[in-house]
Amino acid sequence: MARIDSLLNLVDRQGANELRIGADREPQMFAEGTPKRLTMPKTSMETIRELLGELLPEDRERVLVEQGQVQFVHDTPGAGSFRVTLTRRGPPSAALELDAVFLRARSKQAPPPPPPMRTTTPTLVVEREPRAVEAPAEIARPQRAAATSADAGPELAALIARAAALQASDVHLTEGESPVVRIDGHLRALTGEPVVDLAALLGPSLSPAAERRLAEGASADLGLSVGGVGRCRLNVFQTSRGRAAAIRLLRAAPPTLAQLRLPVPLDDLVDLPHGLVLVCGPTGSGKSTTLAALAREALDRRACVLLTLEDPIEYEITAGARGLVRQRQVGRDVKDFATGLRDALREDPDVLLIGEMRDAETVSLALTAAETGHLVLASLHSRSAASAVDRIIDTYPSEQKPQIRLQLADALRVVVSQRLIPRAGGDGRVVALEVMRGSYAVAAAIREGKTSTLQSAMQAGKKEGMVALERCLADLVQKRQITIEAARAVANDPGTLTQYLAG
Repeated sequence: MARIDSLLNLVDRQGANELRIGADREPQMFAEGTPKRLTMPKTSMETIRELLGELLPEDRERVLVEQGQVQFVHDTPGAGSFRVTLTRRGPPSAALELDAVFLRARSKQAPPPPPPMRTTTPTLVVEREPRAVEAPAEIARPQRAAATSADAGPELAALIARAAALQASDVHLTEGESPVVRIDGHLRALTGEPVVDLAALLGPSLSPAAERRLAEGASADLGLSVGGVGRCRLNVFQTSRGRAAAIRLLRAAPPTLAQLRLPVPLDDLVDLPHGLVLVCGPTGSGKSTTLAALAREALDRRACVLLTLEDPIEYEITAGARGLVRQRQVGRDVKDFATGLRDALREDPDVLLIGEMRDAETVSLALTAAETGHLVLASLHSRSAASAVDRIIDTYPSEQKPQIRLQLADALRVVVSQRLIPRAGGDGRVVALEVMRGSYAVAAAIREGKTSTLQSAMQAGKKEGMVALERCLADLVQKRQITIEAARAVANDPGTLTQYLAG
């Protein structure tokens, strides 16, 4: 019997379903995401080894060191089955430090076998380094069904588990066709899977309200929990060939900034006392993951209250000993983003994370929050830092634009625009960043409506921590992390990229 079993039995007796331990961190206990009291000192790596005992044999530790993460199921006498995720901190060459999450299965009995004709969920899933995934964000989009949360049915969970084992970021399902996954930005059909029967796959997950909205021609957003994998975001919609669905795979907890391996350091952003920080980029560029990593960094470094407004909640963010986290899901916990932002101004947050800058009202309230002493982290769908500024201003009618320029010039602290680019050699993807900081020159250009000069301000602002996307791409090419062709495919200005490469 492993020593950890005594803690897992305590989790069971307290009505909780999750235990988290980590090197040099205090153990934490949760009941369906709600923290429960657990008074224990920080555990050293030596103590964690003693607690895990036979759960960390040499072969499993070797895989953990080499690959970054392992998952398996552990049966605890008296408390049932727990899905265990061990995650390595730092590079493989460093002394092993790990975080462990024990999540109890839905039943205390052994989990049932997966249904026939589906790939079984392995008890050991090896994953590579964390990679950025994100949810699309746009200023305006058609009305859609309110987001809810659900547990994936067994067939859908098995399919998602297989996609996760392949390091897929997305799963695409179309009625009567084979499933397709996206791996490192490339689509690939899942061989060996039967054609999709969406009614059978999604039936346990779709609520009556979601079904009604789909029948009316709207789409439905759902947050899914998949044991052994984490959370997923599911969008179901109608097409000319029947129903279809897109599933975005997410980690249960956000990565740290260090794990993202960003080419430009961003950790200083969480020390800003107030103001607006925008993370931009096209769909699939990792915006939501970067935002969640910034929020996690803020909680680690500051005594603060973090309030999030998301549609749906993607990462489950937990507070450290000095912080508080309040995550609100649009459509479930709050009517809409604008209502949530109005509420937030009365809820004493220090840091606000807004999943989307969706419309003029949301933008206005976010700017007000940034001006009144809050640090606001938000995402926006745009290709560059300069176009993000134009996109915000263009959400307003002409007579209001001068006032918004003044507000934005005063509140804006940083705009980060990012891309995910296939790594040279085909092993994963690399993040490229463009960083524009709210310097005097940038603020003046926004205030005076001269946004065409923002690119020049970035190129001249190296000492202030600014970097143009093309400069970052050129550096990644010279380090042989990406190919020239891949860099040119995502550059805003290929001519400028060529100049940087020649220099």
